[in-house]
Amino acid sequence: MNILVTGGAGFIGSHACKALAAAGHHPVVLDDLRTGHRRAVRFGPFVEGDIADRIKVEAVLREHRIDTVMHFAASAYVGESVLRPDLYYANNVAGLLALLDAVRAAGVGRIVFSSTCATFGPADHKIGENDRQAPINPYGRSKLMAERILADYAAAFGLGAVVLRYFNAAGSDPDGELGEDHDPETHLIPAALLAAAGLRPHLDVFGIDYPTPDGTCVRDFVHVCDLADAHVAALGAIEPGLFKAFNLGNGDGISVRQIIDRVEAVTGRPVPWRASPRRPGDPPSLVADASAARRELGWIPRFGELDEMIGHAWAYMSGPGRMARLS
Repeated sequence: MNILVTGGAGFIGSHACKALAAAGHHPVVLDDLRTGHRRAVRFGPFVEGDIADRIKVEAVLREHRIDTVMHFAASAYVGESVLRPDLYYANNVAGLLALLDAVRAAGVGRIVFSSTCATFGPADHKIGENDRQAPINPYGRSKLMAERILADYAAAFGLGAVVLRYFNAAGSDPDGELGEDHDPETHLIPAALLAAAGLRPHLDVFGIDYPTPDGTCVRDFVHVCDLADAHVAALGAIEPGLFKAFNLGNGDGISVRQIIDRVEAVTGRPVPWRASPRRPGDPPSLVADASAARRELGWIPRFGELDEMIGHAWAYMSGPGRMARLS
């Protein structure tokens, strides 16, 4: 199929493009490069543009005879969303509405949507798809609004929508072609690796007084290549007029302190860190029940071990010229 990948120059979107190309599909990337990287677009045509530009998006859909849209383009920092909710509702909600206007005008009836565990509230158990969605930050609320829009469009207009709710994406392409490259880098594993490499003075641990076994936040980490595989699998689950949602995670709760320990073990280097105040909008624990994705999509993670995720990320970060560019 011809697939428009919005945000395909970003971390997860670029890995999805590689998986799509390997499966015989033709990804076409649309990205405004505000946070993505042109060098990450390697597996199909690139169009620089904004999802809010309805006329341009419609033209791209028609020119490339797009069958399906994979929508990754979004603002995705919890802390930033608390300070700038306007940006999050503009990009994640209004941007989606503009994209859907173009999709309907071009007669494209299929979408796979990048969602998040942040649509759920705090939980002391593994979170299933039918658990109550009560997000505690604007990022999660913007994504939940987007999910509800897609459900309504499926019911009203016959759109086939599959929503994939990621827990914490981690790792990098084992081949070293792609990796995590944010500026600034706020994600835990690459931030810890930067501290281990001496490229930042310390890792900030936001909160050491949570009601968790060691006082730090607990998260479920899933390899980015496994997320990419789930997007390929989701193509076969799209049905006209139906909205479907799946959680993607490994089902293992791992604390920030445990991540620090494993980064030190994998790299053989200490990770200097300091305790910092809790970050607004962070729940204590988020762990997935991803049994529905395994059952209905046939999704089986290939890289479920935490040390593999850290090792792949470290190999990418340590690649030729990479450390020098980061410093």
